[in-house]
Amino acid sequence: MLPGSPSTPLHPGHKRIAFGIVGLLISITGALSNALVTANLTNLQGVFGAYSNEIAWLPAVYVMGNISINLLLVKFRQQFGLRVFTEAFLVLYVLVAFFHLLVNDLSSAIIVRAAHGMVGAALSSLGIYYQIQAWPAKHRLKALAIGLGASQLAIPLARLFSTELLQLEEWRGLYLFELGLALMALGAVLILKLPPGERTRVFEKKDFLTFFLMAPGMALFCGVLSLGRIEWWTSTPWLGICTALGLVLVTAAVLVEHNRSNPLINTRWLGSGAIIRLGIVMILLRIMLAEQNTGAVGYLQTIGMLNDQMQGLALAILAGVAAGIIFSALTINPKHLSWPIVVSLIIVMVASLMDAQSNPLTRAHNMYFSQFLLGFSTSFFIAPAMLLGVGGVVTQPKNLVSFVVLFGMSQNIGGLMGSALLGTFQTWREKYHSSLLGDQLSLLDPNVTDRLAQYSSLFSSQLTDSVLTSAQSTTQLQTVATLQANVLAYNDVYLLTAGIAAVTLLWVLWRLSRLRYLNWQQAKREAEAEQRAMQQTATTIATGK
Repeated sequence: MLPGSPSTPLHPGHKRIAFGIVGLLISITGALSNALVTANLTNLQGVFGAYSNEIAWLPAVYVMGNISINLLLVKFRQQFGLRVFTEAFLVLYVLVAFFHLLVNDLSSAIIVRAAHGMVGAALSSLGIYYQIQAWPAKHRLKALAIGLGASQLAIPLARLFSTELLQLEEWRGLYLFELGLALMALGAVLILKLPPGERTRVFEKKDFLTFFLMAPGMALFCGVLSLGRIEWWTSTPWLGICTALGLVLVTAAVLVEHNRSNPLINTRWLGSGAIIRLGIVMILLRIMLAEQNTGAVGYLQTIGMLNDQMQGLALAILAGVAAGIIFSALTINPKHLSWPIVVSLIIVMVASLMDAQSNPLTRAHNMYFSQFLLGFSTSFFIAPAMLLGVGGVVTQPKNLVSFVVLFGMSQNIGGLMGSALLGTFQTWREKYHSSLLGDQLSLLDPNVTDRLAQYSSLFSSQLTDSVLTSAQSTTQLQTVATLQANVLAYNDVYLLTAGIAAVTLLWVLWRLSRLRYLNWQQAKREAEAEQRAMQQTATTIATGK
């Protein structure tokens, strides 16, 4: 038992079931907060009368609050106990959800979203703690797989039913639903309390110095990654200023922690080769899995499809996530934690190559299977990836905060990096393909003149002016060319994702093969040493005789 975690006494069967249900409720409640906003940014943009670069701050500040508060949450649990942690943050969540109903402008909404990010971080760990109580000791790893995977259900769930919520009372329908979930979760934890855990005095004054350096630094990085592809990286001065300031703040925090005798973040442990490699793989996986929202869903939104037209796709993704949770829980093995990551990389590569065959007629139903596979990968790898770093936490509990920070950053920053990288790449490739297609749209080409004639005959019944008809035909041809350029650009995004998956897979397999070879060599040397020792003993005995 780590400090700040609940004890795990024996529970009767009906109580275990109750813990499992409450754990799922809490995990989904915490994750849906951001999912409902992310899935309905276009609608919220109209509600607040905001530009796309303004509304993008809503999911950005959620991640800012989420990633920053993780620095202090672990020690808060350890010092003040689980009961205060559970009830305080759920009450705060209910209050924030309630104040969301009173928000009337974008500035207020941004402040409330930042608060939601903070309490959402607390609910994600709380859901895992409840799930752990639902399983006996020999199956406790299944609880981790379910608790971590449940939060991945939020995005497809939000796309599945948020349209109906918007019809209730526009955007307030979303927040009424969220408030109802929060009240249900609060009532559940008040009725079914977690067992008590160990409490220790862990906060130090320098912890807050690190927090006030690291939190704004990471928040600046989140803002840059979220807005960079919208404002554009090279044409907006404040992006460079924020990046430089963020580097200064994070570097200062690392220097403070590196020279502390009892650091909040163990920089030496985080700087070890195994932890760095784990962090890189987790970030790369998050970048690849961003293909689901930035790639497939982004393409469908580009051609004009809304959430209610993508409900079948949301169901396919939801089924994939659920299947990933089940398979992860059934197959998780502490001795083979790397292989689920290998399987996830293979699945991501296959799914991306399937999506790369898209054309202008591709619709949501053509992507059901590939997005099912990506949803499966999303929840299949996450529990084994977390367990790969837990070994250093069990042997040195002081590394718990460091690992929570690493895991949270890899998931949050990795997701933002994925959206930024794939979105930027798509924009760049769309301009490239548009220029190539534009060069080919010449009136000397009979195919172009034939297509213009078809459009002219289409509009001639509505427009009597031949000049307007010709202009409208040209505009229609340009629209079709832009659509084709976007399709080609999204295909390039899928190929990029497949390429990243392939390179990462080769690297992981090489590391695993090298590790197995080194272990074999070590075992061989030990066997040879043992054999020599036995021969020497036999010789000594023979000589003595």
